[in-house]
Amino acid sequence: SPKEFAREMRVAACVQWYAQGLVSQERAAEIAGLSRTEFIEELFRRRVPACQVTLEELIEEIEHE
Repeated sequence: SPKEFAREMRVAACVQWYAQGLVSQERAAEIAGLSRTEFIEELFRRRVPACQVTLEELIEEIEHE
């Protein structure tokens, strides 16, 4: 249905924006009309990493605390 298609397009766009680092998980979930948990489940379903921090960034963050 048109309503389901519009929802799918909104979720797909939010997943893409998140994957590109344009929006946070929280903001992407909000735009998509999902809870953060539902958005993370959607990321998993689409095989998009939920964590956007590289190993190097994580090590640097830990060393500076």
